[in-house]
Amino acid sequence: MASITLRDLHKTFDTQPVIRGVDLTIADREFVVFVGPSGCGKSTMLRLIAGLEEASAGSIVVGDRDVTGLPAAERGLAMVFQSYALYPHKTVAENIAFPLKVTRKSQAEVDAAVQRAADVLRLGELLHRRPKALSGGQRQRVAIGRSIVRDPAAFLFDEPLSNLDAALRVQMRVEIARLHRSLNATMIYVTHDQVEAMTLADRIVVFSAGRVEQVGPPLELYRSPANLFVATFLGSPQMNILDCRPADGASSVALGNGAVVSTARPTVTGTEPARLGIRPEHVDLAGPDEGPDVVAGVVGVAERLGSDTFLHVDIDAVGTVVLRADGDCAAAEGARVGLRFRPPQVHLFDADERAVTAVA
Repeated sequence: MASITLRDLHKTFDTQPVIRGVDLTIADREFVVFVGPSGCGKSTMLRLIAGLEEASAGSIVVGDRDVTGLPAAERGLAMVFQSYALYPHKTVAENIAFPLKVTRKSQAEVDAAVQRAADVLRLGELLHRRPKALSGGQRQRVAIGRSIVRDPAAFLFDEPLSNLDAALRVQMRVEIARLHRSLNATMIYVTHDQVEAMTLADRIVVFSAGRVEQVGPPLELYRSPANLFVATFLGSPQMNILDCRPADGASSVALGNGAVVSTARPTVTGTEPARLGIRPEHVDLAGPDEGPDVVAGVVGVAERLGSDTFLHVDIDAVGTVVLRADGDCAAAEGARVGLRFRPPQVHLFDADERAVTAVA
């Protein structure tokens, strides 16, 4: 396995910049997830690393080798695509063995490598079947097995679960996490699904418009987003964002209806908060007249999911705030309720959408 280093990487299609000066180091045996909305450049970045696209500027280093000018076949990387791309006329064993057959390995080497991959992926009983006799999840495991036998420096996954139904996506997410632990391999995984990113990654790289917005462990990005984009992209339901303005007291802001909200993030000198952010699980239900720190509103929609209830509370001159309550929450649509924001979990953003940090 090997580390991967990107230095001032650029990619332009015709005159349109798609990747705009990315610097990033992925450690040996690390699982890194590239995440972002459609068109943000995450898949293009993976293709640049793989050698399927040519960089316009910058360099790509795998281990101690600069591979920027090398073709994909010489980079020592294995890519797993969204499409399984299996040969329908070949058995599972023959599909997994194909990359080794091309390199003219001996039959004994091929058989041993196929068996090792089958053991890791629990495909032993399926080796004599053809793809049409497999489920979607099994086909994806075969595609991964075809990559494992190459013993690559790193694995590159391009939205590998997109074609699976919801239940299979959860199952395969667990399989890939186990695979990383089993192989102890360097992996880069591209997805637009923030749940996959949060559950799989050692570190997440959030992309927007060809730039890296923030890099860090999943919970660090969730709890301390660097800007409004990261704050709203990670989390489901997403973070509530409300207009605000400075209020009397260094640790307070005022909402559009004049309600004052306490925070644990005093404004940095010269920086005024323009937006307040609070995640649904950090909003508590209260009586509408319980105290000065309570913001009153009316329940517009109650989404009852069994374990949780999501209340969409409409607040005059402020907007709608979503809160996560217990599954047995009795609040009904049309009820007048109070909301209390937990100060340590209140986020503030300035007019340029950057996070306002607390004074030390």
